[in-house]
Amino acid sequence: MNPGIQKVEALDAGHFVRVEWEDGSESRYPCVWLRDNCQCPHCFLRSARARRLVFEDLDVNIVVKEVALADRKKISITWPDEHASEYEAEWLKKRCFSEEARAEMREDLFLPERQYWGSDLQLPKLPFEEVMYNDESAYKWLCTLKKVGIVLLTGAAARQGELVKLGHRIGFLRLTFYGPTWQVQDKADANNVAYTTGKLCFHTDYPVLQHPPGVQLLHCIKQTAAGGESEVVDGFNVSNKLKKQNPQAYQILSSTAVDYTDVGVDYCDFAVQNKQRIIDVDSRGQAVRINYNNATRDTVFDIPAEKVRPFYAALKEFNDLLNSTEHKFTYKLRPGDIVTFDNWRVLHGRQSYPSGSEVTRHLEGAYADWDVVMSRLRLLRKRVLNRD
Repeated sequence: MNPGIQKVEALDAGHFVRVEWEDGSESRYPCVWLRDNCQCPHCFLRSARARRLVFEDLDVNIVVKEVALADRKKISITWPDEHASEYEAEWLKKRCFSEEARAEMREDLFLPERQYWGSDLQLPKLPFEEVMYNDESAYKWLCTLKKVGIVLLTGAAARQGELVKLGHRIGFLRLTFYGPTWQVQDKADANNVAYTTGKLCFHTDYPVLQHPPGVQLLHCIKQTAAGGESEVVDGFNVSNKLKKQNPQAYQILSSTAVDYTDVGVDYCDFAVQNKQRIIDVDSRGQAVRINYNNATRDTVFDIPAEKVRPFYAALKEFNDLLNSTEHKFTYKLRPGDIVTFDNWRVLHGRQSYPSGSEVTRHLEGAYADWDVVMSRLRLLRKRVLNRD
């Protein structure tokens, strides 16, 4: 993108600068924003890409004194205190305040596109080794993880430690009270229901934390011959269905603070307590995170007694949708498989399997935060697509 500027002028008594582009389009920039984002060395530390201008020194009612077109690739502004600022055309064009330009910027920075699914999921698969050592494959993995919410990596060694390597490929793993990684297998005196042979209902991990892990990684090291199938469901797809089917139930689940608790000893001793809404929504009422784990939902419920039964009715309807054959997808991990999924979106479960004197099923698990994953995705995108 190499936009050229046709004309520049001040508007609204100097409170706005209007840029007319060579392609015939135009952009309007508030002068307070332009002054706040001056790119000169006094106002901006280029090595850190960070603002040096302190907010106390910003006049929110500032107007331009002079604005000029230095050449067709740059505008210059003189402010009332004689401070001078220059802005490159490409930099300005990318930050245009039009709805179209802002939508394009959101797409570029956050990749918000989602592909919803149910029992018809075509589970995306990629070779583990390719993801580890090929940037295009790693980029495809993280793009698909963001869009679909789940990707299966195949061909890893059937031993502990592969998730640590994958964590380094992303950046780093998330440390929790269960350790940097954790072993899902049948354990005596289990401190987590996952460490048993019983059925695990659909859930997201760790809603008891104020900031639950964004991405979960599960590596199959050993698999039982009978049972132990994995199940997943697209929580955003189901939330949309609930919103259409029963708006009142959706409103209850997206506004009621549910108490979660987790107490025990693992990586260290812990006593965690938190409140979460089952369906977290954004300003438009769209689901952005599911916080549902029936095992760690507390016996304490900090709401008025008359609101309890309506809440249970709403949760029952949501839970029934999660478990409907239309929405859930069942598969069985094989040794060397690593399933990676969006823990804010995809609820997962497990069918029961026979208990015995020996460990017949062993998964290693780990978490990563979306901040870390999205950072790596942006860096890979820039490298693979040769973007500036």
